[in-house]
Amino acid sequence: MAIGSRVLICLTMILVISGTLLVPGHGTCQGDIEGLMKECAVYVQRPGAMVNPSAACCRVVKRSDISCACGRITASVLKMIDMDKVVHVSAFCGKPLAHGTKCGSYVVP
Repeated sequence: MAIGSRVLICLTMILVISGTLLVPGHGTCQGDIEGLMKECAVYVQRPGAMVNPSAACCRVVKRSDISCACGRITASVLKMIDMDKVVHVSAFCGKPLAHGTKCGSYVVP
């Protein structure tokens, strides 16, 4: 992974964990978001090819409240992640996002 990508992931993680990029007051899934960013960010970031996630990422996905996390995503986060990749990771890990699920301003087709 390029150094620029690592910096972007770290910066995004810091902003998400601090709540800067999240919509306040939308659930209590902060731990889920932290785990998802730590284990899955590399699989959903822009740009890059769509690849299957790691077992560690899938473990986090399976135990996370994805709809809560989706409710806390802002436009700033959506600029950094590819929602088609998020849908792929979720489905690959056995926890597909339902059609019509809203993640920030993105609606799952």
